Amino acid sequence: MNTSAKLTTSQIRADFLEFFKGKGHTIVPSAPLVPGNDPTLLFTNSGMVQFKDVFLGAEKRSYVRAVDVQRCLRAGGKHNDLDAVGYTARHHTFFEMLGNWSFGDYFKKDAIAWAWELLTGVWKLPAERLLVTVYHNDDEAYALWRDMVGVPEERIVRIGDNKGAPYASDNFWQMADTGPCGPCTEIFYDHGAHIAGGPPGSPDEDGDRFIEIWNLVFMQFDRQPDGTLVPLPAPCVDTGMGLERLAAILQHVHTNYEIDLFQTLIAKAAELTATADLENKSLRVIADHIRACAFLIVDGVLPSNEGRGYVLRRIIRRALRHGWMLGVRQPFFHSLVPTLVALMGEAYPELSAAAATVQKALLAEEERFAETLDAGMKIFDEVAAKVGDGVIPGGDAFRLYDTYGFPVDLTADIARERGLSVDMAGFDAAMEHQRETARAAGKFGGGVQLPAELVATLSPTAFLGYDQLQADALGVVALLKDGRPVEAVQAGDEVILFTDRTPFYAESGGQVGDTGRVSGAGLEIEVSDTQKFAGQFHGHVGTVKQGTVKLGDSVSGTVDAVRRGATILNHSATHLLHAALREVLGTHVQQKGSLVAPDRLRFDFSHFQPISGEELALIERKVNAQVRANNAAEVHHMGMQEALEFGAMALFGEKYGEHVRVLKMGDYSTELCGGTHVSRTGDIGLFKITAESGVSSGVRRIEALTGQGALDYVDAEEARLSQAARLLGGTSADVVDKIRQLGDRQKKLERELEGLKARLASGATADLAGSALDIGGAKVLAARLEGFDGKALREAMDRLKQQLVDAVILLAGTADGKAALVAGVSGSALGRVKAGELLSHVAGQIGGKGGGRPDMAQGGGEDGPCLVAALEGVPEWVRSHLK
Repeated sequence: MNTSAKLTTSQIRADFLEFFKGKGHTIVPSAPLVPGNDPTLLFTNSGMVQFKDVFLGAEKRSYVRAVDVQRCLRAGGKHNDLDAVGYTARHHTFFEMLGNWSFGDYFKKDAIAWAWELLTGVWKLPAERLLVTVYHNDDEAYALWRDMVGVPEERIVRIGDNKGAPYASDNFWQMADTGPCGPCTEIFYDHGAHIAGGPPGSPDEDGDRFIEIWNLVFMQFDRQPDGTLVPLPAPCVDTGMGLERLAAILQHVHTNYEIDLFQTLIAKAAELTATADLENKSLRVIADHIRACAFLIVDGVLPSNEGRGYVLRRIIRRALRHGWMLGVRQPFFHSLVPTLVALMGEAYPELSAAAATVQKALLAEEERFAETLDAGMKIFDEVAAKVGDGVIPGGDAFRLYDTYGFPVDLTADIARERGLSVDMAGFDAAMEHQRETARAAGKFGGGVQLPAELVATLSPTAFLGYDQLQADALGVVALLKDGRPVEAVQAGDEVILFTDRTPFYAESGGQVGDTGRVSGAGLEIEVSDTQKFAGQFHGHVGTVKQGTVKLGDSVSGTVDAVRRGATILNHSATHLLHAALREVLGTHVQQKGSLVAPDRLRFDFSHFQPISGEELALIERKVNAQVRANNAAEVHHMGMQEALEFGAMALFGEKYGEHVRVLKMGDYSTELCGGTHVSRTGDIGLFKITAESGVSSGVRRIEALTGQGALDYVDAEEARLSQAARLLGGTSADVVDKIRQLGDRQKKLERELEGLKARLASGATADLAGSALDIGGAKVLAARLEGFDGKALREAMDRLKQQLVDAVILLAGTADGKAALVAGVSGSALGRVKAGELLSHVAGQIGGKGGGRPDMAQGGGEDGPCLVAALEGVPEWVRSHLK
């Protein structure tokens, strides 16, 4: 254990884990920034996110004490510190949260004692610089601080309900309006009287003198819908301590940006931007944002225009704009990645492994944004110059967003630096019909949930479907009708039925839920889908066709075997496809989403350019080679760490427990997966790619078929090929040659047609030249040429100019009710008449428009009587302009 006066950030991180490991805690790896299977959160924004289901009683762990360092992000949704980052001492987009946890084991006494031991005994913080807060009626915590630890009463502050409602307090924590909650005690560090600010609870508590270090939350109540607090049978401890804040204190600096980690990143950013002033706020922004961007990409997020990808794009573009402010016009941001890996790669090996992917994704975004930033800033300058009341109009902010790719917070950021603000109400009004981001963010607002009163009474559904598709004696444990628990349902009712066991697979991991039938004595329910509720309860969604079912009844379940069989072919093929993509395209390929249905598979993955036809063919061949190898699809059950050491790959967006299921197909594919699969790869039969496309920036999609669906697709393709061969007068074997011959013949005919048109135009212009009128010393001609297109008109114009020399000419080529117009002026008529004005005069009379140079203009409009009249009026118009 390092006890030196000035610790590095890496040492502090390691010290924390080692200290609590010595207190019987299990070291738990950081969860990704993308919460696994949690639709309520955009990002992991606190240390407790990965333990949320444990606190709710929906998940059990093998340990009751845990310690971790959790990477967190607050740059979108409810928790959004983006605007403040770089301008304050302690705000960040990305930060690390040190936490120790007790799940029904130790409580206030041990949590408080260990916190004090670590801070003052191990890290040697002076006790007289620390003060603590407690919830105003938490006499137990108050006494522990005073009597056990020895903190003087004047440095123990009671904090009441200071947020306008009962239990709404800085020192009372709750997960939601109902559920686990409890008082907390916070430890503060006093930076000294030379820093402005007062202690917590005082009028000037927002100053920087007293800085919160550690929050110890004591979850001891279950808050009821009526607001009453019921003691929990097994109280828990949830603590959180910001690593960056702690490092600033232990390294004897005042702001987080002065710690070793940030100083190294700031120095590198200064080198890349040729900035001498290391105190420049833009360097702080860049140093903060590289951590957020890199770890988002590590955790599977790529820049896009919606959801999490949109937040990432905003952060990247804010960093790039600050580089622009420092005079950088070339990509630089991605070059910070090696420095970040050197600083944090040991603590987060996944960062080192994905470094190349991170750099490639950032460089692609830099190149894209560089094209718009310069132009966008010019528009901003024009808008800002016209502002009279200090407010950028919402419509202009929207134009910057819609046309130049400026997120509105970027516009607001620039405006703030110039003493301006943005009319956000006006921006929102302009965005009303283009609310992609709001709709995407809506995905994270919730989902189908099992009523809370049922969660505590149900046991997780036992899934039998790996081995059987039919099961009897399934006990009905819950029924939902219109989203509410009921005692019974009858014929005609739509129901979600829960049983203690089931052969039905619930939708997860991209695999669709099973369909089939639930039956009993005089009972039949048609199951149209199976969904997973609260992560562990299988809900059979269906309609009661006959009979009545009540709680406690015993029923039978039969899965649609044909549908399931087709689905598992596609699911197993998806794993082989993933492996083939990584082999052909590179290990940067990561799954970004999938759909495994009975009729097709769809696989989204990270890749930065379209896949060539040769690459697609090679990928398909490699998958089919594994199909023909007929390797066994082996299923292994093991611990998560053991699985990773076994070579298993975790899939993007999935949440895994301590014990996992590993699918291994030969030596080709080894992945964590809870889905249903083939027994041997040969069962897949045939794998056929049907489409490849782009989904968003850096994300590609492959669609494919397997089994009978693939055979049907090949049959249909062969039928179309045979039909094409018959139409070409050949066979399937020579269809390519026939098409080539047909193409050559078409080119020959086109050349002949062009020649005929040229001769026709030549003859027509010879006749037309003789009909030109002499007006004011210029030859004036206006004519309608049936069947002439734009090209033929221009060629006719060139010949007429040569023949007439001093000329004003208007030609109209007509076909299919439309008129193409060409106007030309040559010789001495130039300067006296403009072709563009003449063309506009004629086009305006036939519902058209056009324009061009003084000697040549083009346009169009409608054919008809108005065109005849307009052409007849050309000589008079020319005469009036030649005077």
